[in-house]
Order: sequence, then structure tokens, then C-alpha cells
Amino acid sequence: MTSKKSFKYWQWRTIIISMIVYAIYYFVRKNFSIAMPGLTAEYGISNTSFGIVIAIGSLIYGFSRFLNGFVVERVSTTVFMGVGLILCALANIGFGFGVDLSYLITGVHEGPQFVNMLILVMGVTIVLNQYFQGMGFPPMARMLPQWIAPGELATKMSIWNTSHSIGAFSAVVVCGLIMTNMGADMSGDTSIVARITENLAGSIKGWDNLPAAEQTAKIMSYASHYGAWRWCFIIPAIVAVGGAILCFLTLKDNPQAVGFPEIEGTETGKGATEGKKGAHKAFLAHMVFKNKWVVMFAVANIFVYVLRMGVLDWGPKFLTEDRGMNINGAAWSVAVFELTAIVGTIFAGWATDALFKGKAHRMCLIAMIGAVVFLGLFALVDMPVVLSTIVLALAGFCIYGPQALIGIGAANQATKEASATANGVTGILGYVGSALSAIGVGLIADNFGWKAVFITFICVGVVGALIFLAMWNAPRDGYERSRKFTQQYAENE
Repeated sequence: MTSKKSFKYWQWRTIIISMIVYAIYYFVRKNFSIAMPGLTAEYGISNTSFGIVIAIGSLIYGFSRFLNGFVVERVSTTVFMGVGLILCALANIGFGFGVDLSYLITGVHEGPQFVNMLILVMGVTIVLNQYFQGMGFPPMARMLPQWIAPGELATKMSIWNTSHSIGAFSAVVVCGLIMTNMGADMSGDTSIVARITENLAGSIKGWDNLPAAEQTAKIMSYASHYGAWRWCFIIPAIVAVGGAILCFLTLKDNPQAVGFPEIEGTETGKGATEGKKGAHKAFLAHMVFKNKWVVMFAVANIFVYVLRMGVLDWGPKFLTEDRGMNINGAAWSVAVFELTAIVGTIFAGWATDALFKGKAHRMCLIAMIGAVVFLGLFALVDMPVVLSTIVLALAGFCIYGPQALIGIGAANQATKEASATANGVTGILGYVGSALSAIGVGLIADNFGWKAVFITFICVGVVGALIFLAMWNAPRDGYERSRKFTQQYAENE
């Protein structure tokens, strides 16, 4: 095998295996959205309560990505990823047994005291899981630019970025099947049926306006699979342990670890400042925190994540409560959203390199305009369920382009030496957007209905598009900026 072929083998091996590992991170993260309707039916937890829990978890995740962006610059990326995945598995197992823990603390199986304790336990385990989730992307953001040249980073990292959608798709499909095939059949227990009826009536806006047959179908679907939501956490946790083992055994931090040289064109000039006190800190400050293009990518990420997480976290709830779907149909609709997002992510990466010469911000603008158009159609035009699913899927095609390209663009602007830190910054602001989405959607849905939620999404998308428009003349990457800085820093020292 020639050196070039050997490098390509290792490069694609790294991309594909890291895709699998990161997809599993999402598998033990996006399972919660499918479990939410079951938790509402069994325990009467409101959209607002879910929103607060999701919001806190999102902020913790963003903080974790930011903090771990610094940490991973100095440790083994593969070990860091694997350990994080094992910790996510433990947090999911804790959530699966949250009802038992709440019972041990309160001594009761139902009532306000039990539900409040369950929400607290749920919040703690989700916060822990979200912190451990923040150990997943920073090492990827550092490792992949070591293996991929800037001129092909958008194409290849967009392919890698489909791991988000693969993981989320797997979570909604598997957990949808769990929710409709597992659990105990309690449909003959009148007390449980009565409690589910009361919980759904108190949690779903407009419940009294639903036809009696639809009400009965919803009630009996949850009663027939009582407690199935637990397995939405336990089964993915087992898969996560296997993913961690795969990570430990197969991934390498960089080409040098297997005997290849540094990729041509990714020299940052840092060798000139090697060993100089404060050089790395100054480099990070110049390439990330004082780099207006990285900052603008980060601010734009707030608005992208409001859209992305709004649909992904709340899709099953919205589709079951507003569009009359059952939980399995809602899960498959969100799964289609994720499948379309895979195609959209790959297309956005290809178009960035092929049409926009690696300038990710230009493709982001086009994609955000598309997202606004399709979300507008979805929210404002009455249409059959099948057509609604197609339009929502087209919105996913557009939304996931910027979601992938912001990380790629920030990595290129900050260079491979500061890519993890730059993605930490974009990540924390992205999950500020996710937190705003979580709280905002819960409150708006409970008080104004789901149509108002999607009108809000349209306004958010317009603001995001305007930020990308302001970036139109930004350069492709920051390697020239980094070489000038390190040369100047070395001369001044």
C-alpha cells in the first residue's frame, strides 16, 4: 500500500469510526424526547417542567463543551471521548431507575410529592448526562482537522457531521419501537387508566376538543405499554458502553500517531513560539476570542440551535398534541426529519467546497433562508399529515446545513491548533439557544399553542440569516492570520 493510499485508509477509518462513536453519543441523548410523552401520561409532567429541565441541561452541555474545549487541547482525544461515553451510559441507567429512587426518597408511588421528586431526580440525571455529553464533540473538533486538509474539511466533516442525525434517527426509531412494544399492559387496571386520563387532560392544551375516540386511543396506547419509557434509557446505555470500547481500541489522535507527517497547508507557525511562556494562551486569544469571524459564527449558532433543538426536542410532543399523531407516527416523522437532515448536511458540505470555495458562512445564509421558508409553510398552511411531514423534513434538510457548517467554519477560522476551543465557544452559545428554545417552547406551547411556537421559529430564522449575510466577505480560513500572529509574537518576544 502506497503512503498516499495508506493515509487515505487511516483518514476514512478515523472519519467513519468517529462517526459511529459520536452517533452513539446522540443515541444516549435524544432518547429523552421520545420518552417525554410517556412520562407526561404516567406522571402528569407539564411542557413547562420539561422545558426547564431541558434548558438547564442545555446550558450545562454548552458549558461542558466550552470547558472541555480547553481541556482536550492537552490530553488524548480518544481516551477523553471513550470515558465521556461510559459516563453518559451511567447517567442514562440512573434516569431509567429514577422512579425507584424517587419512591425510596418519598415512600410513595404517586401524588405531588412523588412527581416533584421525580422531576428533581430527572433533572439531576439529565444535567449529569449533558455534562458528560460535552466530552464528545470537543475531541472530535480537535482530532478531525488534524486528519483533513482545510480545502476538503467542509465536505468530509459534513459527512462526519451526519453522525448527529444518524444517532438521533436511531434514538427516535428504537425508542419509538420501545414505547409501542415494551412495558407492562395495564389497560385493564382502571386506576392506572384513570390516572393517565387525568394526566393527559391536564397536560395537553385542547384535550377536551379532541374526539372521544382519539382520546381513548391515546389513553389506551400509554396504558398498554406502561413503564416502557424506562427502556428508552437502559438499552441505549448498554450500546454506549460498546461504543466506548470501540473508541479506545480503534481511533488515533492524529496522523503522526501512525507515522504520517503533518498535513500540508495546516502549518500554523506555532513552532516559532514553542516553549515561550504565555504563547499558547495568546494564540488562543488571537485566533478565537479576538477573531470576529469566530465570534459571529458563535452568535449565529444561538439562532440555529433554537430552530434545530426546537424541532428535535419538541417534535414528538407537537405532533402528538397538535397534529393528532400517535407516538409511533410522531417518532417516525421526526426520524424522517433526521434522515433528510443527513442529505442536507452532506449537500451543504459539498456545496461549501464546490460552489463557495470552502466559505461555509455563504452556504449557511442560503440554508437559513430555506429553513425559514419551509417552517413558514409548516406553521401557516393547513395541509394533510403526510405533506406536513414532508415539509418538516425539508426544513430539516436546511436547518442541519448551518448546524454542521458553523463548527467547520469556526475550526477553519481558528486553525487546527485552536479548533476545539473555537467549537467550545460556538457550542456554549449554541446551547444558550437550545436553552432559550426549551424554556420558550414550553411556555409558548402551554400559553399560546403550537402555532405561536412556529411563528417564533420563523422570526428566529430571519435574524440568523441576517448574521450570515453580514459575514459574506469573510475569508475561508485563518491560517494566514495565525502565521502572521506567531511570527509577530516570536519577534516581539
